[in-house]
Amino acid sequence: MTVTIRPFRPEDAPAVAAVLRVAAPYWVFSAAALRWQSTHGAPAARQRMLLAEVDGEVVGVARTGLLHESAEPGLGYANLNVLPERRGGGVGSVLLAAAEQRLRAIGAREAYAKVVDEPAAVGFAERHGYRRGRSTTHLRLDLTTGAPPPVPAPPGVRITTAAALAEDPRPLYEADLDASRDEPGDVGMDVIGLADWRTTYWDRPDLDRTLTTVAICAGVVAAFTFALTDGSDRYQSGMTGVRRAYRGRGLAGAVKRSALHRAAEAGFTTALTSNDAGNEAMLAINRRLGYAPVAVEWRYRRTLFR
Repeated sequence: MTVTIRPFRPEDAPAVAAVLRVAAPYWVFSAAALRWQSTHGAPAARQRMLLAEVDGEVVGVARTGLLHESAEPGLGYANLNVLPERRGGGVGSVLLAAAEQRLRAIGAREAYAKVVDEPAAVGFAERHGYRRGRSTTHLRLDLTTGAPPPVPAPPGVRITTAAALAEDPRPLYEADLDASRDEPGDVGMDVIGLADWRTTYWDRPDLDRTLTTVAICAGVVAAFTFALTDGSDRYQSGMTGVRRAYRGRGLAGAVKRSALHRAAEAGFTTALTSNDAGNEAMLAINRRLGYAPVAVEWRYRRTLFR
């Protein structure tokens, strides 16, 4: 078997999305978003996808770039996904070598990788010198049977959608930045300018602004939950956060309930989300909403050069 590695081209987006949906079914992947990210990603992220082909078929993808939102320089990522039937034949090793070469070329000194909690995947990462870090739990909610009803907004709070901020999303950016400063994780993701935030999050085509929900207090976005969709009947909750000055008021649960209820009314049948293992508060909220775990991923790390 001959494995060919080549860069992603915009016309590859449907094939890559198909690979990712099979290899990581606990995430939402949009061909439109993959195509858009390849040409509109934040310059500081240095994003690039590398594809593994066998006999002209795309069988694996490595998403690479820099963790530009961290104040710590030199952090990169190499997230690999290979079709299940093509694993164990060397595709992953060839793809990883190309991804690491690319990270070195753009100045990354450390590589992070998301690794599903399965013996073969964990063994692959550790054989290639990666060290285990924190875990992320992926959860699923069946909206056809378990969509929670919305709850009344707390006094003085208005719950609406991100579509109301279409003219000026800065209040949502400021809330996201504030909430992210103490978000649990291996890497602090707390340094990003408004222009890069817009490119990375707000302008992406899979952000559903009619499901992305915000709680507004005296003109301030106090809490939010992002929603990503891919044109199917599934939607994914991205970051859910509350500004530090507004915590303890039930706002995280309120915005998630509102988003889930609206998604069910719109015909979505499945809601996906994920939480860092250290984010007990959000895990507890999701359990109360009826989410059930479906997979665990570990974040692994390797030093590329010192």
